Parts: sequence; C-alpha cells; structure tokens
Amino acid sequence: MNPEELKQTCPTLAGTIADAVSDQQADRFSDEDASFLKVHGIYQGDDRDARNTGAKKYIFMVRVRIPAGILTAGQYLALDALATRYANDTLRATSRQGLQFHGVPKRNLRPLVQAIHQNLLSTLGACGDVNRNVVAPPAPATNGLAVKVQDYARELALALAPSTPAYRAIWIEGVQPRPDSGFADPLYGKTYLPRKFKIGFAIPPVNDVDIFTHCCGFIAIGDGQDGLLGYNMVAGGGMGRSHGNKATFPRLADTVGFLPAELVVVTAQAALGIHRDFSDRANRKRARLKYVIAERGVDWFRSELEQRTGFKLVEPKPFRFEKHGDAFGWHRQADGRLFCGLFIEGGRIKGDLKTALRAVVEKFQPEIRLTPNSNLILAGISPDDQAEVVRALAGGGEGSPLRRASMACVGLPTCGLAIAEAERYLPRLITQIEGLIDEEIVIRMTGCPNGCARPYTAEIGFVGKSPGLYQIWLGGNEAGTRLNRLYREMVKDADIIAELRPLLIRYKHERQTGERFGDWAARAVEFA
Repeated sequence: MNPEELKQTCPTLAGTIADAVSDQQADRFSDEDASFLKVHGIYQGDDRDARNTGAKKYIFMVRVRIPAGILTAGQYLALDALATRYANDTLRATSRQGLQFHGVPKRNLRPLVQAIHQNLLSTLGACGDVNRNVVAPPAPATNGLAVKVQDYARELALALAPSTPAYRAIWIEGVQPRPDSGFADPLYGKTYLPRKFKIGFAIPPVNDVDIFTHCCGFIAIGDGQDGLLGYNMVAGGGMGRSHGNKATFPRLADTVGFLPAELVVVTAQAALGIHRDFSDRANRKRARLKYVIAERGVDWFRSELEQRTGFKLVEPKPFRFEKHGDAFGWHRQADGRLFCGLFIEGGRIKGDLKTALRAVVEKFQPEIRLTPNSNLILAGISPDDQAEVVRALAGGGEGSPLRRASMACVGLPTCGLAIAEAERYLPRLITQIEGLIDEEIVIRMTGCPNGCARPYTAEIGFVGKSPGLYQIWLGGNEAGTRLNRLYREMVKDADIIAELRPLLIRYKHERQTGERFGDWAARAVEFA
C-alpha cells in the first residue's frame, strides 16, 4: 500500500510495531511498520558501508523533537549517556535544532525511547507526515524579545503535536494497541498531512533560522525595546527537489501579512490545514505547501487563511535581514551571565568533544541550545567560570570563519536517501578550499537533492548526484533572502577544487568593496 492508504487503514499509526519490537529474532520491521515508525521519530535503514558484504545490517535513526532547541543540563547529559548505551556513541545535531541517535539496533529502540520520555522529551512528530520540530533563534536573551519568541515557538510545537495514543502504548507501556480505524487526530484527521510541514520563528536583523525556507514562518516585529508587537507571516518556502524533475524546485516563502502575536497558534493551524487539504496526495514529490502557493498565488493563500481564522491580516511591518549564522564565541546575556557558541563540525558530537562537553555540563550545569546550523550554545555560565570552561573545552568547538559557515546533511552511510557523501566529505573539502581563500563563505553540502542542509540558499551549494558526483550551485546571500542558481550539473569530487579555483581568483580581483562571494557570483558569473 502507498503511504496514503496505510494512514487510512491505521490512523493511529500503530501498525504492528509493538509486536515487532518484542520479536527479538527479527532485526527489522515490515515495510508497512517502517512507514508508521516515521511519525514516532524513527527511521529504519541499513549501514550503506556494509552493503558490499552481501547482507544488510539494519540500523535505526531516532530523532528527538526539541522545540526551539532548548535543553536543560540534565536532559543533555541523559541524551549523551543514552547515545553511548544504545546508539553509536555520538549525537548528531540537526538543521532543525534536534538531536539524532544513529546506529541504533532494533533491540534498543524501546528502552531508548522510554528513557527519552523519562527525561521529559519526545520523539513523536520528529519525522513523518506531521509538523516537524519548530525552530527559533537559539541565542539566549540579550533583551526580552528573544524570550517571548522562544516561548511562542514552544507553545506552537505543543499545539501542533499529533495526538495518537499509539505512541505511549507502544513505547512507554509496551503494549500493542488495538486497531482503531475510527480514530481521527483532531488537527490532522485520519490521513494526517500529504507530507511534512516546517515552521520557524526569526528575529531581524539575524536570519539564523533561514526563515524563508519554511512552509510557514513568523518574523518577530519588536517595539524597539523589549516588547513584541506581533509577527509578519511568511509561507510557501521549501528546499526539496528531485533530480531531473522540473516540476520540483526550491522556493523561498512569500510574505503574507502581519498578525498580533496572540493569534500565532490559530494562524499556524490554519496554514497547516491548507497544506492538509490542498497539497498533492497523489504525488509525494509535489506534496508541499510551496507548490500550492506557487500555483494558486499568495493572494489566494491569504484569502483561504482568513476564511479559516476569521480575521484579516494587515500589511506587513517593515523588517530587514542583514546576516545569517550563529553567534560563536563568548557573549553576555541580559542577566549578566555568559553564553558560548560552539562550532560542531558536521553536527556530530563525538570523541574528545563529546567527552569535554559532558564534563563541562556536569560541572557547570549550563543550558544547552541547539542551533538551526547544527551547532551548539552553552548558556547561563557565570563570568567567574569562563576561564575554566575554556580550559575544559581545550579548543574544541572552534574553527576558521570558512569552516564555521559550513553545514552538511548526514548523507552516507546512514541516510537511506543519500546518493553521495556529505557529512564525512565536506570537512576535507573545506580544508582544500581554505587553501584558496581565508574568509567566510556560506558553504553547504547535501548527499541528495532533498536539501536538508539548505544548500539552495548557500553562497556555494553542493548537491549529490551519484557517488562522487555533485551539482554546484552559486549565488545565495549572507541574509538568506536569495536562492542560488545551478552552475555545474555534474562535477567529480576530485575536480571540485579545479572548478572553484578560477571563480575564487576572479572574485578576489573583481569584487567590489565589502562584496561577499555570493553577491559577486550572482552579479558576475555566467550560468547555463
């Protein structure tokens, strides 16, 4: 059965997951149960490196949903320990402020999810045809506005969470729920969404969440002090596309209008409902809100939204984004304490860095904040402890400006959709690029065209075409408000530097004062 038929036949999304979990002889789930597993925050896959042995080694990815990316010290330490006990001893920070466990064997799934639940976290809704993790600016407050926005993000995440009773029955209570074909989620209905839905919050002038890449976004408009006047809503963004399919494409969201802050939840629910009711359920490659808005227009979307909410949006308030990226290094919070932004290469917390972070969190109990660029912030540190924290980290979490502006998806060997390397390859490529230029350029790489690392807004984007072959995209900007364009269709990994070298030489000689690489490329490079 296709995904729509599966959801229709079992709207609790329980399948026979609980019975399969209890079957210790089998190392995998049926294809039907694997489809249901996604909304439970779990992907079934296999070790792609092990395929040449002739037998599949099934492993699982478990994703924790962390609204606004905020964890207590205790929660982070618990997840760190669980990664060692039940997974491959690493934590993977995602581009949506979540954490992933990789290499989890089937026998470890239930104890892992139970332990996550015991630490007041959940995997429900981290994957699947529902609203995904709600992202928000991660930096601790330097004024009251950031706190308000982060609170709205967490409130919205709760309001849009699926309500199936199967999650608790299977993972917490350990029982197989009875089939309930009559169940219908109050928000999602019996068949949930055609595909995923992504929501983000942003605070100008920093676009650290890539707000225009979301299905639905809320741009905070402050009153010039600590107050929140409301939000400009944007809708219709998305990165995913398919190679060779011109009907699929990356798209930036349109600005729809302004609304009072207290209407965020009802507005987001209405936008999600439009996706549920109008997106293409017959073709999953086109089942995103961005295609509905691209075809019907933002005026139609606004009218449909207003019919569902019962109020009219007003003209957007003025705003301007100036830059993208995370706050690295040490900064002072509004309460006088400090926070420290750490670069996590490839988003992978492992080895010496994992050990050092655990020691710092155990001793100083900072709050942990994950960023939408797969990095990490230690927050709430006393100025008296700064020097000791620096010594404990011993240089971990640092990197050149070029490296800190890079991001990669997981890619091989664990992602079932990957057709090329990403996380494992990009650090080596960055080292080569550093030999050509020593300044910040936003560089992103994905192992397939789905765009999890948002390559289509990067100044330089690499998108996997097949093993060892990549597309090169050029011309995104620092503010994340412009899509890049396809520059080369197929480049071997060994030839990437040869392609970049003449571009970077030209850039150094031709750029205008203060002009970044992406702006120069959009202005001066000839595209096919």
